[in-house]
Amino acid sequence: MLPAQKHTGATEDDVTTWALGAAAGDADAFGHVFRALHHDVRRYVSVLADDAQVADDLVQETFLRAVSTVHLFQGRGSARAWLLTIARRTVVDNLRRAASRPRLADTPDWQFVAECSQPRDLPGFDEGIALMALVDALPDDRRQAFVLTQLLDMPYDDAARTTACPVGTIRSRVSRARTTLCAMLDDRTEPALSR
Repeated sequence: MLPAQKHTGATEDDVTTWALGAAAGDADAFGHVFRALHHDVRRYVSVLADDAQVADDLVQETFLRAVSTVHLFQGRGSARAWLLTIARRTVVDNLRRAASRPRLADTPDWQFVAECSQPRDLPGFDEGIALMALVDALPDDRRQAFVLTQLLDMPYDDAARTTACPVGTIRSRVSRARTTLCAMLDDRTEPALSR
């Protein structure tokens, strides 16, 4: 079951049909696309941005960009791949803007404080934190391919279109990410993060 189906009951075809309707001028159709894909976009942006504080702003900017360009959507791929491509570009633009600005002061480790304040008695909480720490340690290209295909259940060809690289490259990056994650989990070996 794909993420869009898990959260809204909508299939990939439903979401793409809604996006095509929005492109044709149906005022309500984009609302359906938003509800079906908001969770996926949020997860993807959170992983790519490496900054949970700005993730909500980047998700909002992603949907603003999407609604202003939906008239260009032609349905050549899934609406999900189209929207995640916009999300990727939004994050990249934000990172470029942030890199061009001087840093005024170091901030305390807000992420550690936020993690410590979360309820720890929930099932799977510690494992989820540990998994995301391992995924965050992957090189950017492998992490992005792994998140798209393994966490968001995106087909490899859609992930290739989203990241603008060949399908074989996505498969290779996912394979290497899995190998690296297994090595990280193995107490007897050190993680090999070589490219």
